[in-house]
Amino acid sequence: MTSASSPTSGPDPFGLNLFAFPPSRAPRLLNPLVLAYVGDAVYEVFIRQYVVSLTNHKPDHLHRLSTKYVSAKAQARALTRWLPLLTEEESDIVKRGRNAKSGTTAKNADVLEYRHSTAFECLIGYLYYCQRWERLRFLLDLALERDDV
Repeated sequence: MTSASSPTSGPDPFGLNLFAFPPSRAPRLLNPLVLAYVGDAVYEVFIRQYVVSLTNHKPDHLHRLSTKYVSAKAQARALTRWLPLLTEEESDIVKRGRNAKSGTTAKNADVLEYRHSTAFECLIGYLYYCQRWERLRFLLDLALERDDV
C-alpha cells in the first residue's frame, strides 16, 4: 500500500505521508483487534483535535470533554447512529470487530457496550488503513453528535 490516492480514497487531507509504515498485509486481512488498536489511536487524535478547537483549553476541561466521546459507552452510541448508514463491506468489518475476543474488559461499560466500542474502533482503523478519508471524516463527524446535548 502506498500513500497515493486510490479512486475510492481521495487525496491525503493532511498533505503528509502518514503511511511510512503500512500494515504488513491488506487491511481486510488484518486481525480486527489490530484494526481496533489503530482505530482507537486515530479516534483519540481526532477527538483531541476537536476539543482543542473549542474555546476552553484548561487541561482538566479538555480531558473531561474528551472522555465524553472516547468512552466505550459513547463509542457504542456512535456506532448505533452509524449502523443504518454503513455499506455491506463496512458492516462486515463492524461484525468482525464486535465478535473479536479481546481477553480484556471495560472498566465502566458492560460487555455489549465494550464489544460495540471495539467494533467502532475496528471500522475506524479499517477506513484509515484503506485511506478512505472522506468516508472516515463523515463517520467521525457523526460521532461528535452526542445524545445528551
